[in-house]
Amino acid sequence: MNARRVLKWTHLASTIWFMLSVGYIVVVALHQAGFNWLLIFSLSGHSALVIFLLISLYLFALFRGVGGTQYIGVEHPLTSTQQYMGFYVAAPLLGGLASLFGMLGVNDAYKFFLGMAMGTLGTTFAVWVIVDPVAGLIEMLLPASGRHRAERLALAEAERRARRERRERVLAEAFAREAQERQRWQERLKPHAERLAVLLATEVSDVRSAEKEALDIGTVAWQLGGLTCMQQLRDMTLGLCHDQHAGGHITDYISYWWDGIGDWRRPSFA
Repeated sequence: MNARRVLKWTHLASTIWFMLSVGYIVVVALHQAGFNWLLIFSLSGHSALVIFLLISLYLFALFRGVGGTQYIGVEHPLTSTQQYMGFYVAAPLLGGLASLFGMLGVNDAYKFFLGMAMGTLGTTFAVWVIVDPVAGLIEMLLPASGRHRAERLALAEAERRARRERRERVLAEAFAREAQERQRWQERLKPHAERLAVLLATEVSDVRSAEKEALDIGTVAWQLGGLTCMQQLRDMTLGLCHDQHAGGHITDYISYWWDGIGDWRRPSFA
C-alpha cells in the first residue's frame, strides 16, 4: 500500500474518531444541561443526515488535498513532506491515543471517555488551527521560499502574457486574411455587382429573366466564398444602385432572388 493510500485511510479513521469524540462531548453537555436521554437521541437522529452530508463534503475536500500535491517542496520544505501530512491527518488519533494513556488510572468510564474525547478535540484544534497555519507562515518567510515563490509567480505571469500575445497574434492574422480575402472578392465581384445593379432596374415585364440571371450570379458568389461572399456582393450592388439613383427608392429583390442558394434565406417579416 503506497503512502498516498495510507494517508487517505488514516484521514478517514481520524475523521470518524474526531466526529465520534465531538458527538460524545455534545451528548454529555446536553445531558449535564438537564436534557433527558430520549430528547438527546431524538435531536441527534434528526441531525444525522445533515452531519453525514457535512462529513462527506469535509472528507471530499481533505481527500483531494491529501491525494494531490498541495504544496511545492521548495516553498514548503516541512508541510509538503509525507511525514508532516501523516502527522496532520492523524492528529485526532494521536490526541485520542495520548489521552488514552493519560486516563489509564481513571476507573470511571464516563470520565475516561470524556477525557479521551476532550484530548482528541484539543489536539485536533491545536494541530489544524494553530500549528499548521503557523508552520505554513514560517515556511513562507524563509528566503529560499520567497525567492522560489517570486520566480514561480513571475514565470506564471510570463506564460499568461505569452498566451495572450499568441491569441492576439492569431486574431490579427485571421483578420488580415479576411481583409485580403474580401479585397480579392471585391475585384472579382465588381462586374457581377454592376450587372446586378442593372437587373434591379429591370422593367416588370423582364423580372423573370432578371431573376434567373441573378440566381446564376448568386451561385457563382456562393461557390467563391459562401454566405459572406454573397453578402458582400449584395452590399456592393446596393451601394452602386444608391450611387446611380441618388435619392431614388431601390427595392432589394436580391434577398428574395437568392433564397435557397446555399445558406442564403430571404428575410422574414413574421
